[in-house]
Amino acid sequence: MRILIQKFGGTSLSTDHAREHVIHHISRERGNGFAVVVVVSAMGRKGDPYATDTLLQLIRDNGDSLPMRERDMLLGCGELISAAALCSLALANGIPSVVLTGGQAGIVTDEQYGQARIKEVVPDKVLRYLRTGSVVIVTGFQGSTAQGETTTLGRGGSDTSATALGAALRAEMVDIYTDVNGILTADPRIVEQAKPLPVVSYAEICNMARQGAKVIHPRAVEIAQQARVPLRVRSTFSTETGTLVTDSAELRAELIVKDRHVTGIAHVSGITQISVKAIEGRNDVQLQVFQSMAKHHISVDFINVTPSGAIYTVFDRDAERAVQVLKDCGFAPAAINGCAKVSVIGGGMNGEPGVMARIVEALTEQGISIMQSADSNTTIWVLVREADMADALRSLHAKFELHR
Repeated sequence: MRILIQKFGGTSLSTDHAREHVIHHISRERGNGFAVVVVVSAMGRKGDPYATDTLLQLIRDNGDSLPMRERDMLLGCGELISAAALCSLALANGIPSVVLTGGQAGIVTDEQYGQARIKEVVPDKVLRYLRTGSVVIVTGFQGSTAQGETTTLGRGGSDTSATALGAALRAEMVDIYTDVNGILTADPRIVEQAKPLPVVSYAEICNMARQGAKVIHPRAVEIAQQARVPLRVRSTFSTETGTLVTDSAELRAELIVKDRHVTGIAHVSGITQISVKAIEGRNDVQLQVFQSMAKHHISVDFINVTPSGAIYTVFDRDAERAVQVLKDCGFAPAAINGCAKVSVIGGGMNGEPGVMARIVEALTEQGISIMQSADSNTTIWVLVREADMADALRSLHAKFELHR
């Protein structure tokens, strides 16, 4: 069989009009000769009746004391409602369909409720239904322990479900349908000249996702990369093919028009920079700082360590607690909140002279100060004031001519 995975997010399932588009995509790919597996998220977003955030609010409004096991049982209901509604609509349109929960589809997880990790996928039941000609609709975001307990996979879990099934079924492609037509060079709400990208590598989209682009979850990309399953990020409301995510030279060759050093610009806001100076006579500043952050479950990022101290960032929501923890350790931390992390991402920048110079040039021309910087093979990060973030994104997008 030629197997295709289609994943539809909450906005793709939230209205009658949207679900009609979903049926069209399923029907088209069946007509193209594919055996189709559909992975669904809960309908809509926060405030909509069956959305995951709405179910979480239901817990908060009723004592906020539900254990994690029972919490996962509730949260799995949103995807089950989506799957049942879509199955009914598919059958009404003459498309043979069946619903499987994540556990029934063979997604076996550990017992970490709320943030379960997939241990294996045994898709025997999925294959049996596909061989009968049925479309298999699978509830995303969830799996089951070896003992049969329902678990959820955390944020982005439906993307992860889709690529895990794609890997296990050796699918030809995994299509991630959303409300935007592919991956753009920057956030179009800020950078008006942002353009869709026809093709990106796994590493590029993984970095873009980690640095603020919310089109697909990085865990899902990592699974696809390991299994060498190509992804496409597409719009539910269009027939265009969107953005192809692959490292395959054969697939990429048809879409790449020219070589590029920078692929896109991403950002994360709501960040606080914390500086801690070493205390004379103590040589354990770095050890104490990061052990104390770990002990209090405070996530740290953008870390620069020197003999004289440490500079790093936390989310604004954790800043006050982080500063107090450091003071309790005897340090006198300095904190600057209201910062933003801007990322310049591109697989072609590794070993290419002048990329950092152009970043500095673009920001200097706008009078934007760089508070901190770091780099990897495919990404250069700079920390700026959040008030300067939009100008930084636009100037970097223009400097690297990403609008062309």
